[in-house]
Amino acid sequence: TTIPLSNDEVVKGLKEALTVGITNSVNITSLTDGFLKNNEIRLPFPEDAIKVKEKALEWGLQGQVEKFETTLNRAAEEAAKEALPIFKNAITGMSLQDGFTVLKGGNGAATKFLKDNTTAGLMQAFAPKVQEAIQKVKLTDYWNPIVTKYNTAAPLLGLNKVNPDLNDYVTQLAIDGLFKMVEKEE
Repeated sequence: TTIPLSNDEVVKGLKEALTVGITNSVNITSLTDGFLKNNEIRLPFPEDAIKVKEKALEWGLQGQVEKFETTLNRAAEEAAKEALPIFKNAITGMSLQDGFTVLKGGNGAATKFLKDNTTAGLMQAFAPKVQEAIQKVKLTDYWNPIVTKYNTAAPLLGLNKVNPDLNDYVTQLAIDGLFKMVEKEE
Protein backbone atom coordinates (compact mmCIF):
# COMPACT_ATOMS: atom_id res chain seq x y z
CA THR A 1 0.00 0.00 0.00
CA THR A 2 1.11 3.49 -0.74
CA ILE A 3 0.87 6.10 1.95
CA PRO A 4 -0.82 9.26 0.67
CA LEU A 5 1.33 12.38 0.77
CA SER A 6 0.51 14.93 3.45
CA ASN A 7 -0.44 18.47 2.40
CA ASP A 8 2.94 19.66 3.67
CA GLU A 9 4.76 17.11 1.50
CA VAL A 10 2.71 18.07 -1.57
CA VAL A 11 3.49 21.77 -1.15
CA LYS A 12 7.14 21.00 -0.32
CA GLY A 13 7.36 19.12 -3.65
CA LEU A 14 5.77 22.06 -5.46
CA LYS A 15 8.26 24.48 -3.85
CA GLU A 16 11.18 22.29 -4.92
CA ALA A 17 9.87 22.06 -8.49
CA LEU A 18 9.35 25.84 -8.62
CA THR A 19 12.85 26.45 -7.27
CA VAL A 20 14.36 24.26 -10.01
CA GLY A 21 12.26 26.04 -12.66
CA ILE A 22 13.16 29.56 -11.59
CA THR A 23 16.82 28.66 -11.16
CA ASN A 24 16.85 27.38 -14.76
CA SER A 25 15.09 30.53 -15.99
CA VAL A 26 17.47 32.86 -14.19
CA ASN A 27 20.52 30.86 -15.30
CA ILE A 28 19.37 31.02 -18.93
CA THR A 29 18.55 34.74 -18.96
CA SER A 30 21.50 36.05 -16.91
CA LEU A 31 24.14 34.60 -19.24
CA THR A 32 25.76 36.70 -21.95
CA ASP A 33 23.31 36.55 -24.88
CA GLY A 34 20.59 35.20 -22.55
CA PHE A 35 18.30 37.95 -23.84
CA LEU A 36 20.12 39.09 -26.97
CA LYS A 37 20.18 35.71 -28.75
CA ASN A 38 16.74 34.57 -27.53
CA ASN A 39 14.15 35.84 -30.00
CA GLU A 40 11.33 35.17 -27.53
CA ILE A 41 12.59 37.69 -24.99
CA ARG A 42 15.14 39.84 -26.87
CA LEU A 43 14.63 43.51 -26.02
CA PRO A 44 13.80 45.39 -29.22
CA PHE A 45 14.35 49.06 -29.97
CA PRO A 46 11.86 50.98 -27.75
CA GLU A 47 8.41 50.80 -29.35
CA ASP A 48 7.71 54.53 -28.80
CA ALA A 49 10.94 55.27 -30.63
CA ILE A 50 10.54 53.09 -33.74
CA LYS A 51 10.44 56.26 -35.85
CA VAL A 52 13.80 57.20 -34.30
CA LYS A 53 15.21 53.82 -35.37
CA GLU A 54 13.84 54.21 -38.91
CA LYS A 55 15.36 57.69 -39.24
CA ALA A 56 18.67 56.54 -37.72
CA LEU A 57 18.84 53.73 -40.30
CA GLU A 58 17.97 56.20 -43.07
CA TRP A 59 20.84 58.39 -41.87
CA GLY A 60 23.24 55.45 -42.04
CA LEU A 61 23.49 54.90 -38.30
CA GLN A 62 23.05 51.11 -38.61
CA GLY A 63 26.11 50.44 -36.42
CA GLN A 64 24.85 52.67 -33.62
CA VAL A 65 21.38 51.11 -33.75
CA GLU A 66 22.88 47.60 -33.47
CA LYS A 67 25.21 48.63 -30.62
CA PHE A 68 22.26 50.22 -28.87
CA GLU A 69 20.10 47.08 -29.13
CA THR A 70 22.98 44.86 -27.99
CA THR A 71 23.69 47.00 -24.94
CA LEU A 72 19.97 47.16 -24.11
CA ASN A 73 19.99 43.36 -23.85
CA ARG A 74 23.25 43.30 -21.89
CA ALA A 75 21.58 45.50 -19.27
CA ALA A 76 18.68 43.01 -19.01
CA GLU A 77 21.08 40.06 -18.70
CA GLU A 78 22.95 41.86 -15.91
CA ALA A 79 19.72 42.64 -14.04
CA ALA A 80 18.44 39.05 -14.30
CA LYS A 81 21.20 37.98 -11.90
CA GLU A 82 19.27 39.75 -9.12
CA ALA A 83 16.11 37.69 -9.55
CA LEU A 84 16.94 34.38 -7.88
CA PRO A 85 16.86 35.47 -4.21
CA ILE A 86 13.61 37.37 -4.80
CA PHE A 87 11.95 34.32 -6.38
CA LYS A 88 13.31 31.98 -3.69
CA ASN A 89 11.98 34.29 -1.00
CA ALA A 90 8.47 34.19 -2.54
CA ILE A 91 8.60 30.39 -2.82
CA THR A 92 9.83 29.98 0.77
CA GLY A 93 7.01 32.22 1.96
CA MET A 94 4.38 30.24 0.05
CA SER A 95 1.59 29.07 2.37
CA LEU A 96 -0.22 25.73 2.14
CA GLN A 97 -3.22 27.60 0.75
CA ASP A 98 -1.04 29.33 -1.89
CA GLY A 99 0.44 25.96 -2.80
CA PHE A 100 -2.93 24.36 -3.39
CA THR A 101 -4.18 27.41 -5.30
CA VAL A 102 -1.18 26.99 -7.62
CA LEU A 103 -1.68 23.22 -7.93
CA LYS A 104 -5.39 23.57 -8.74
CA GLY A 105 -4.88 26.64 -10.93
CA GLY A 106 -3.53 24.75 -13.94
CA ASN A 107 -1.28 26.28 -16.58
CA GLY A 108 0.20 29.62 -15.66
CA ALA A 109 -0.87 29.46 -11.99
CA ALA A 110 2.69 29.20 -10.66
CA THR A 111 3.83 32.07 -12.86
CA LYS A 112 0.86 34.16 -11.69
CA PHE A 113 1.74 33.41 -8.05
CA LEU A 114 5.34 34.46 -8.67
CA LYS A 115 4.29 37.59 -10.58
CA ASP A 116 1.93 38.63 -7.79
CA ASN A 117 4.56 38.04 -5.13
CA THR A 118 7.76 39.21 -6.80
CA THR A 119 7.05 41.97 -9.34
CA ALA A 120 7.46 44.84 -6.86
CA GLY A 121 10.65 43.30 -5.46
CA LEU A 122 12.01 42.61 -8.94
CA MET A 123 11.32 46.20 -10.04
CA GLN A 124 13.14 47.45 -6.94
CA ALA A 125 16.11 45.12 -7.46
CA PHE A 126 16.30 45.48 -11.24
CA ALA A 127 16.03 49.28 -11.49
CA PRO A 128 19.43 50.09 -9.91
CA LYS A 129 21.05 47.13 -11.73
CA VAL A 130 19.62 48.30 -15.04
CA GLN A 131 20.75 51.86 -14.36
CA GLU A 132 24.24 50.59 -13.44
CA ALA A 133 24.37 48.35 -16.52
CA ILE A 134 23.17 51.19 -18.76
CA GLN A 135 26.01 53.35 -17.39
CA LYS A 136 28.55 50.51 -17.52
CA VAL A 137 27.83 49.66 -21.15
CA LYS A 138 27.43 53.37 -21.91
CA LEU A 139 24.01 52.73 -23.44
CA THR A 140 23.12 56.41 -23.42
CA ASP A 141 26.29 57.08 -25.46
CA TYR A 142 24.58 55.21 -28.32
CA TRP A 143 21.09 56.42 -27.53
CA ASN A 144 21.67 60.14 -27.02
CA PRO A 145 23.29 60.87 -30.43
CA ILE A 146 20.48 59.00 -32.21
CA VAL A 147 17.74 60.73 -30.20
CA THR A 148 19.42 64.15 -30.37
CA LYS A 149 19.72 63.96 -34.14
CA TYR A 150 16.12 62.73 -34.40
CA ASN A 151 14.74 65.41 -32.05
CA THR A 152 16.55 68.11 -34.05
CA ALA A 153 14.90 66.93 -37.27
CA ALA A 154 11.52 65.89 -35.78
CA PRO A 155 9.83 69.34 -35.78
CA LEU A 156 10.94 69.93 -39.38
CA LEU A 157 9.47 66.57 -40.39
CA GLY A 158 6.26 67.18 -38.43
CA LEU A 159 7.10 64.40 -35.95
CA ASN A 160 6.99 64.43 -32.16
CA LYS A 161 10.24 64.58 -30.22
CA VAL A 162 11.15 61.41 -28.30
CA ASN A 163 12.85 60.89 -24.97
CA PRO A 164 11.77 57.57 -23.49
CA ASP A 165 13.19 56.65 -20.09
CA LEU A 166 15.57 53.80 -20.86
CA ASN A 167 15.73 52.65 -17.23
CA ASP A 168 11.99 51.98 -17.03
CA TYR A 169 11.91 50.44 -20.49
CA VAL A 170 14.75 47.98 -19.86
CA THR A 171 13.57 47.12 -16.33
CA GLN A 172 10.01 46.33 -17.45
CA LEU A 173 11.06 44.28 -20.48
CA ALA A 174 13.72 42.39 -18.53
CA ILE A 175 11.10 41.35 -15.96
CA ASP A 176 8.59 40.43 -18.70
CA GLY A 177 11.23 38.31 -20.42
CA LEU A 178 12.14 36.57 -17.20
CA PHE A 179 8.49 35.67 -16.56
CA LYS A 180 8.15 34.38 -20.11
CA MET A 181 11.00 31.96 -19.39
CA VAL A 182 9.52 31.04 -15.98
CA GLU A 183 6.22 30.22 -17.69
CA LYS A 184 8.04 27.97 -20.18
CA GLU A 185 9.65 26.09 -17.28
CA GLU A 186 6.24 25.72 -15.65
